[in-house]
Amino acid sequence: MMSEKQCYYEILGVDRGAGKTEIDRAYRKLAIRYHPDSSKAEDAVERFKEASEAYEVLSDADKRARYDRFGHAGVDGAQSQFNDVEDIFEAFGEMFGGGGMFGDLFGGRGGGGGRRRRARRGADIRCNVTLTLDEAAKGVSKDLSFRRNVGCKTCAGSGAAPGSQPETCATCGGRGQVVQSAGILRVQTACPHCGGAGQQISQPCSDCHGSGLQSEKAELTVEIPAGVDDGMRVRVQGEGEASPDGGPPGDCYCFITVKEHELFKRDGSSLILQLPISYSQAALGAEIEIPTLDGPEKLRIEPGTQNGEVFTVRGKGVVDPRGGRVGDLLVQVFIEVPKHLSAEQEELLRKLADLDSESVLPHRKTFLEKVADLF
Repeated sequence: MMSEKQCYYEILGVDRGAGKTEIDRAYRKLAIRYHPDSSKAEDAVERFKEASEAYEVLSDADKRARYDRFGHAGVDGAQSQFNDVEDIFEAFGEMFGGGGMFGDLFGGRGGGGGRRRRARRGADIRCNVTLTLDEAAKGVSKDLSFRRNVGCKTCAGSGAAPGSQPETCATCGGRGQVVQSAGILRVQTACPHCGGAGQQISQPCSDCHGSGLQSEKAELTVEIPAGVDDGMRVRVQGEGEASPDGGPPGDCYCFITVKEHELFKRDGSSLILQLPISYSQAALGAEIEIPTLDGPEKLRIEPGTQNGEVFTVRGKGVVDPRGGRVGDLLVQVFIEVPKHLSAEQEELLRKLADLDSESVLPHRKTFLEKVADLF
């Protein structure tokens, strides 16, 4: 008669409401405690496999949901991917980054230093791109020139002189990693002799001095999408530096700087224009030609417009690069008081002032009534 399987939550020692981080932490502790290379417990292998089986289910959202609803019956239909401890190392080796939880802590099964290291990705490159507001709003093609490292043509990127070959590092056996013991744990670090490359070059290439890379001038045309803003960056995939050991190249990141405009200020996808108008235009109303990024537009100023009032011109802002919606142009008017008047202007304004004193405006009347009440 088969014994009833233990609850996966009990195996890991977590509550049913535990989050992913808590489950990861609990499994890591059990993996260290019952690792077959370090634990003296007779049932270490079984406990280790048991914890890994529980983690396989509870770390997967779909499997966990089925388990919460139906128990072991909900996940027993799908066979576990673990046949032995080596399978567990393979499955979870990449889950915790770099050499993996087991590679970093124990150096792989039997202390052999783990699997052979991966080829490294090339370095990313930063380019600074300065745009006008009009270019940022509408999009533009920019020609860039910069220097980057590429694979050395003389040695085909190997770093070794023509006719010779890199030699496997005798210290790490080509893995690029060595293991240092610290009590029951063993910490995996880059090999000090080959610097993590896994190879040593006895006869370096004279052109790249053994690095496998050479600097070259690169010229690139970058399409800057419409709507980019100051501080954003545009990624150009695969245009960075070459990998030092045959991996994929890095990327080129274009950091955007948008120059200030003489008339417009930007607020997200909106443009703001401060428009001076005269007292008579504000009082009587007017139709004024205003600038936009697409050319001049007519704006109707309503009679009685107050200082600081904002008019909205739909669809004359900047496109949102994430959503595609075009913003608006916000026109804020301010009444401009002339510093110098002609004789005729002064005469007319004095007549207007006399009329104002005889027929007090509503706001001024309210103000004068408050003053009278105060005194």
